[in-house]
Amino acid sequence: MTLSKTIFRQNSLKTLKNSSIHNRLYKTSLVNKKLLNLLKSKKRLKILFYYPLDMEVNILKSLVKLRKKHDIYIPFMVEQSFKMVPFRLPLRRKKFNIYEAGNTNRIIKKIDIAVVPVVGVDGNLQRVGFGKGMYDRFFEKLPKRPYIIFTQLELCYTKEFICDDHDISCDILITPKKTIGKI
Repeated sequence: MTLSKTIFRQNSLKTLKNSSIHNRLYKTSLVNKKLLNLLKSKKRLKILFYYPLDMEVNILKSLVKLRKKHDIYIPFMVEQSFKMVPFRLPLRRKKFNIYEAGNTNRIIKKIDIAVVPVVGVDGNLQRVGFGKGMYDRFFEKLPKRPYIIFTQLELCYTKEFICDDHDISCDILITPKKTIGKI
């Protein structure tokens, strides 16, 4: 029996929700350390981060540290997708319990790196998310594909190719125990 994307997403979400709070803190610190090591020697970059949900890697430590040296952006929900806005305080809780910075009239079209949370990853290193397609629609609009880093608390990976053509793929997947991809 072949694995479907929907079943894989449900299994991955169950795995992520069942991970203990104590282990999440430890695993988050491991991913932050790997992320900072990957980006520490880079010159001034434009980086898209995400504001984490409970079951995602809390990358705020990396965001705050890298903010001193790089231009940091976070998503701002617009209809079925989002646009990038500069990371600045105060943040406000919006749809799907996601915190967002204030809107801006600036149109940001180019980023060098995108750090993206994932629920699961298939054999092509393509993203299985929450099923809304927001990241897929966002990356489709960018004129140039950035270097994409996926982060995940637990390795939810299948060797099967279950994703659709429009699902984004990463250059590197960072989990607490394993890093997959090209640096």
